Amino acid sequence: MSFRSRVDAELREGLDILPVLKLPDDLDEVRKFSPLPREKASDVRETDLYIQGAGGQNMLLKRFEPVEQTPGELLPAVLWIHGGGYILGHPEAEGALCEQFVQKAGCIVFAPDYRLAPEHPYPAPLEDCYAALSHMANEAESLGIDASRIAIGGGSAGGGLAAALALLARDRGGPSICFQMPLYPMLDDRNEAPSTYEEMDPAVWNRENNQAAWRMYLGEHGEGSPYAAPGRAVDLKGLPPAYLCVGQMDLFRDETISYAARLAQADVDVELHVHPGCYHASELFIPDAAISRRVRLEYVAAMARALGKSGTTGGGDAQERHTSTSASAAMSQTISASTSAGTDNNQN
Repeated sequence: MSFRSRVDAELREGLDILPVLKLPDDLDEVRKFSPLPREKASDVRETDLYIQGAGGQNMLLKRFEPVEQTPGELLPAVLWIHGGGYILGHPEAEGALCEQFVQKAGCIVFAPDYRLAPEHPYPAPLEDCYAALSHMANEAESLGIDASRIAIGGGSAGGGLAAALALLARDRGGPSICFQMPLYPMLDDRNEAPSTYEEMDPAVWNRENNQAAWRMYLGEHGEGSPYAAPGRAVDLKGLPPAYLCVGQMDLFRDETISYAARLAQADVDVELHVHPGCYHASELFIPDAAISRRVRLEYVAAMARALGKSGTTGGGDAQERHTSTSASAAMSQTISASTSAGTDNNQN
């Protein structure tokens, strides 16, 4: 059967509207696209904070929080890391999803505008995310968050950074992370898993673009490091509980399944979902498809459970608006969706 014939019928629309990307040639052009304006949720307040990034730069840290809060109450928090193959993206593109986490999990979400490769290869993006996590933990009380309930997550390259951040925080002795959510994560630069060789539609994240993005991200210092490519990590013990999902038609299917299995073997509580008919980050490109709604509601509910909010299996509300964006605009922020830091004692 062909790739297209195996894709969910509602998701095939994305294959016709997604631009065909060739990296690194098209990088400058695709970076010109900006996310389309979205209808913002009335019950979520969005503000722009600025903190010092790992390189000493002024780094944007977007904050999403409930408009109505109990005075003095400390809320759980999520550090949500945007996707983009380590080379593209901006937290604004995933603002609607951040709002949904706020609504369903009763949390505060922080989304960093970390530096991107190839201008800033590994470890710059990861260290920026670590700086954001450290800021959340160190300033927890003033930020109104419960330092014992800080979760991390992201999709694609954001998922790879979340997995790497969990390793890095463990090996540096903190900050404490209660839960990790690497969704269809970009984990392994070796591209050896069988699914990386499977036929892909030209419009979705494929082996050639994946290899090009890894080359740009690794630079001179990342090759072989588990903090750059968490799929290389040997020791997964002591990591926070995890939720992972991936589409059956995703390039990252097998490395995601393998990572989840290895987490379980390391006595880490893990939940894994494999979604038939879905390609890489398809729920972001075709948000109104039935399978997209289900995928999104499942991982939002998992985050709510992890942060202690019950009764969150429903959907609807402002975030099920998830305004459909043009594929070109989405590509610039979640391209991976079309698609040495610390101690290296995890290396192969």
